[in-house]
Amino acid sequence: MTDSFSGFHNALFPVSLAFGSTGGPERRTEVVTLSSGHEERNSRWADSRRRYDAGLAVQTLDDLHLVLDFFEARRGRLHAFRFRDPLDHKSCVPGEAIAATDQTLGIGDGVTRQFGLTKSYGSGPSEYLRPIRKPVAGTVIVAIDGQSLASGVSVDADTGTILFDESAIPDPGQTVTAGFLFDVPVRFDTDRLDINLAAFNAGSIPAIPMVEVRL
Repeated sequence: MTDSFSGFHNALFPVSLAFGSTGGPERRTEVVTLSSGHEERNSRWADSRRRYDAGLAVQTLDDLHLVLDFFEARRGRLHAFRFRDPLDHKSCVPGEAIAATDQTLGIGDGVTRQFGLTKSYGSGPSEYLRPIRKPVAGTVIVAIDGQSLASGVSVDADTGTILFDESAIPDPGQTVTAGFLFDVPVRFDTDRLDINLAAFNAGSIPAIPMVEVRL
């Protein structure tokens, strides 16, 4: 199944293997050392980009075949897909249950119907708001001023956008919040799976690199 984003398959990488993977966020920072020894630093990316390797999660030949099947269906690097980050896939901390007040999405003005899902990291002037493009369908719960909504709002799981009905538009000053599970849009970062079964049986794990894509 291909959604509205060209080259994106709405398919989830096997969660059992994702939760044994390694990886995390990457930033791109330019550092220039001046003649005085002081540094000038500049961030080239507004948003971080995540990289993963599921190689360590592969423990059996069945695991390897599962990856092979998924890799072929994505045509290697051609099509992106969903990946469940083992550490960061909730609107709250990993050990808690999601709540409709987890993340603040914006303040109502009596007119705006559409809000994008985001997740906040840090606080104050150093706060980073990460756009969430791939929430897990059926998990998004929305609240206005702390009151969960049972109706009047819809969620697009392909874009991370919530849309209020005309009759449910947040009034001026009302706080819109949400809780959710989410996936990371990634692609394989290789067009080749280098599999050596003899080495695999001896404990050699293949590299299965993946990298986040911008949507």
